[in-house]
Amino acid sequence: MVRRQNDPDSPRFTSLIVLSVGLISCALVYTFLSVILRPSRSSLDPELGSLSSIDDDGGECCQGIDNLELWGAAVKWGSDFKFNTSKQCCQACKAMCTGSDGPCLCDTWVFCGNKNACGSKFGECWLKKQKDTLTPDRQEAGKTVLWTSGIIFGKGEGIIGLETKYGTLHIKLFPECAPHSVAYILELLSLRHCAGCQFHRAEGRGQSWDQEGNHIENAHLGPPFALIQGILEAQGTAFKKIPIEVCPSIRRGSVAWVGSGPEFFISLANHPEWKNSYTVFGSVLPEDMEIAEKIAQLPTKLDVWNNINVSVLEKSVPFMFRRIKTSHGDLSTEEVKSE
Repeated sequence: MVRRQNDPDSPRFTSLIVLSVGLISCALVYTFLSVILRPSRSSLDPELGSLSSIDDDGGECCQGIDNLELWGAAVKWGSDFKFNTSKQCCQACKAMCTGSDGPCLCDTWVFCGNKNACGSKFGECWLKKQKDTLTPDRQEAGKTVLWTSGIIFGKGEGIIGLETKYGTLHIKLFPECAPHSVAYILELLSLRHCAGCQFHRAEGRGQSWDQEGNHIENAHLGPPFALIQGILEAQGTAFKKIPIEVCPSIRRGSVAWVGSGPEFFISLANHPEWKNSYTVFGSVLPEDMEIAEKIAQLPTKLDVWNNINVSVLEKSVPFMFRRIKTSHGDLSTEEVKSE
């Protein structure tokens, strides 16, 4: 059954001082994307949120979660290791995670950045090591917590699996760009089930994009829109909206939220025309994209969402979460039970 969102789209532009052609253009793109990727009615929130390569955005992403203190064995003591910004603390951790394989020396950073609240602790940057980066050790969280914390995944780490009857889609998560999104995904893993998680929309590349996801010159940009769309919400659990996070551009393999979730999609093509309109929180490993393509070719029926023609799967494709164990870059799987 297709999930339909019920609230109307609302523009996110807050500045009324400058009304330029560029701003109007952004507004038009924003509205168009919210139409093509969002069903017209459902219980989901209407807000619009925003790498097929497994690299992040080249270092620009270095985000954490405020009011959160992650625990773990210290590899750098913050009392003797200080910076002015959380980004510098994050980058210091990343600098200890540059090996070609194996685990990172640092996979967690904790920073105190509020001068008034932190007092003598201001600027402290604690670099830590988790026993298991997919289940980070949380000390405490809440408005009274002074710390900002983030996770770093090294090469071959931070990979989860969405197992379907057509194969398992291995997804590399991007905690540095979308820490709130990744935290939610790790919560789903801890539930050990994802009843209700499924793909329900499938649109191939058509005649507009080649096999590598590049747009064919002079071809239209959809429909079809070269994506498979579904829902990441376990039945029986309360879903909290995901805040809009750093937004790398959509490329072939990108995994991103529609709005604030739990609707999400996997892109089958590069979509630079969508700019930074969706929160990208992971990417399908290139070798698994043939599975996504297979799902995109399943039988569909036409539907209309906000006056846009879309292709809905005749039979939804459920999936299970798998926890992926890695050993020096090699993938092995450990099943996470699903109902």
